[in-house]
Amino acid sequence: MTRKDRVERGLVDRLQSRDQSAWKEFYEFYSGHFTYVCMRYLKSQDDVKDVMQNSFIKMFNAIGSFEYKGVGSLKAWTTRLLINESLKFLRDTNAVEFPNLVEDIPDLEQGDETDLEDISESVILDLIRSLPDGYRMVFNLYVFEKKSHKEIGRLLEIGESSSASQFHRAKKMLIQKIKLYNKPRISAL
Repeated sequence: MTRKDRVERGLVDRLQSRDQSAWKEFYEFYSGHFTYVCMRYLKSQDDVKDVMQNSFIKMFNAIGSFEYKGVGSLKAWTTRLLINESLKFLRDTNAVEFPNLVEDIPDLEQGDETDLEDISESVILDLIRSLPDGYRMVFNLYVFEKKSHKEIGRLLEIGESSSASQFHRAKKMLIQKIKLYNKPRISAL
C-alpha cells in the first residue's frame, strides 16, 4: 500500500466515522474540483453553489455505503455524484434545451485545426460553458466523463443518435468559438 493510498484510505475511514475535521479537510481539498465539475454543466454561480451544497449533503449521507477501491476512488465517486446532481438540477429546472438545427455553424473541413496551445484552461471552460445547455451536457459527458452516446442517451432521456448529433454540433460550435477567440490575438501579432 502506497503512502497516498494510506492517506486517502485514512481520510475515508475518518469520513465514514463522521469525524468533523475530516469533512472539513475533505471539502478544502476537493472544493476546487467540485466547483470545476459543476461549472462544466451549470452557468450560474448560484446554481453551482446550490448543486455543490446538495451534493455535499448527499456525500455526507451516503459515505457509509462508499466502498474504497484504491487511490482515486473517492474522487471518482464524488465526481459521479456531482455530475448526477448537476444533471438532475438541469432536468428539474427544465433548463435543458436540445436544439435541433444549427444552420449558422459551417461544416468542419478536413484537417480543420484549432490552436488551443495558448488558451488557458479557464478560457476553454468559459467557451464550453457558453454552449447551449443540451450541447454542453452531451459534450461534457462524452469528452470528460467518457460516456458512450448510448449511455448519454439513457442519462439525458434522448436517443443515441440525438446524443451523437448534439455532440457533433457542440464540437463544431466550440471550434468556431475558439477561432473567434484566437482571431483578435492572431491579428495583433
